[in-house]
Amino acid sequence: MDPQLLKIREEIDTIDQQIQMLLNARAECALRVAEVKRAEKATSGEVAIYYRPEREAQILAAVMERNEGPLPNEEVARIFREIMSGCLALERPLAVGFLGPVGTFTEVAALKHFGHAADVRPLTTISEVFRDVDAGDLDYGVVPIENSTEGMVTHTLECFLDSPLVICGELEMRIHQALMVKRGTEISAVKTIFSHQQSLAQCRLWLDAHLPGTERKTVSSNAEAARLVSESNLDDGFAAVAGERAAETYELTILAGSIEDRPDNTTRFLVIGKQKTEPSGRDKTSLIVSVKNQPGALYRLLEPFERHGIDMTRLESRPSQSGIWSYRFFIDFKGHIDDPPIQIFLDDIRAQSAELKILGSYPRAVL
Repeated sequence: MDPQLLKIREEIDTIDQQIQMLLNARAECALRVAEVKRAEKATSGEVAIYYRPEREAQILAAVMERNEGPLPNEEVARIFREIMSGCLALERPLAVGFLGPVGTFTEVAALKHFGHAADVRPLTTISEVFRDVDAGDLDYGVVPIENSTEGMVTHTLECFLDSPLVICGELEMRIHQALMVKRGTEISAVKTIFSHQQSLAQCRLWLDAHLPGTERKTVSSNAEAARLVSESNLDDGFAAVAGERAAETYELTILAGSIEDRPDNTTRFLVIGKQKTEPSGRDKTSLIVSVKNQPGALYRLLEPFERHGIDMTRLESRPSQSGIWSYRFFIDFKGHIDDPPIQIFLDDIRAQSAELKILGSYPRAVL
């Protein structure tokens, strides 16, 4: 063996030993944190909070800021995410619900945000995710809220109207769609394509160009589409549009990858729970507002954003159930409700609103 290569490998072995020692030292700190929290719970009688979204966001932001390479910032942050996930599981494993079945993009998002040490559980609908978190069967839930191509996820918005849950965090994920079939199926034999309606819309141009006239059927999720294909017969000519995770889960063959019409196709997901999230220094607030039905109402609602210098990042209108041609507005803006300037700003918004519900302040997406 080349002496230079042998020397480098010895250096790697030494570094690996140091990394392992430091990982265990960090894990020991996590156990001590758990002991302190349990003692505080016994004294105060309050529920111990083990997961602190603002703390994790601060750690990941610091990791990326001090990174000097050659590993990219996001790769280093993902490694630290898994380290934090493993350490948190030593304190108390988190039960996290997601829109199932197994293999959906929402499952990938849940694992990306909480790490693989979390106990992630598939649920049939977004409503079930809200219900089980509210009932205490889950600690947190992960639900899709908007896609850069197809817009807002209406069902998620509607669930917030009657739910006491708040937003604890967010993450953004690039969505790459693939055409997958049962092993042995050729693209020329595809007769029917299954997928969620948003995924079919995101791949419309590619499907029109490569599979014109092929029947397209919508199902509840991409993973459900993959499951249907996996249980079909070869002569059925079934195919699914879904992510790579679904292909792995249901042992399908990918005929074409990255078939989404827009290469920057991104979905934003929300983490929902019961706890209020403390300021992280880089936060976002979401709220639901309905305005008084009178001339200039929308202008008076939006004017305080300009006057107070508040950066609005999302404005979405939905019909209100309170009357015909009456609307609610879902608004995101930068800042935390505990920031004094934001509190003054919200007082102005309340004065112009018929109804206002704050959905939560939470760290902006890091990964």
